Amino acid sequence: MKLYIIRHGQTDWNVEGKIQGRQDIPLNAAGRSQAEMLAKGMEKRPVTAIYSSPQIRAMETAETLARAQGMAVIPVPELAEIGYGDWEGRTASDILAKERKLYEEWWQHPATVAPPGGETLNQVDVRCKKAWERIKGEMKGDTAVVAHGGTLAHFIVHLLEGQPDAAEILVGNASITTIEYDPVTGQCSLEGLNDCSHLM
Repeated sequence: MKLYIIRHGQTDWNVEGKIQGRQDIPLNAAGRSQAEMLAKGMEKRPVTAIYSSPQIRAMETAETLARAQGMAVIPVPELAEIGYGDWEGRTASDILAKERKLYEEWWQHPATVAPPGGETLNQVDVRCKKAWERIKGEMKGDTAVVAHGGTLAHFIVHLLEGQPDAAEILVGNASITTIEYDPVTGQCSLEGLNDCSHLM
């Protein structure tokens, strides 16, 4: 079975370089166009279910795909973006200028250090594991998962059992990463990372 892992389309905050985290920022015009091209690109990749982060940018992307494939979206709270707390709505350069020590500590030890009011990457990894346990327990065929760049990096690493490192995984807006899942062995293998060919 194939797992199509999809990042949401573009938002204004993506363009402005602002940390979105748990803020509910909708798709912009370019993002909505990307979602339509994504749905077109998935026509030859029919799925039996579409799971999504409940945040609006992910749901808008997932719902566009769902309409094309004739099904409803299944929200999964554990697929929400990483919580960046007080840093949400700000750029990295602004945080560095005002909170350099804490930012550098977080950058060096993100597994155990959280932004003020945010979550650690250890907490994110627990969420990703829980989301995957639910999804694989319900899978009846090829499946789509729509979420966020930060969360998906850790979700993919979990599927691939720790290889590669999450820092090495970058997924663009409305990109498709394809993973083959063998329900007999429980093993996942990466078939394609960050495919954006449908957006050309």
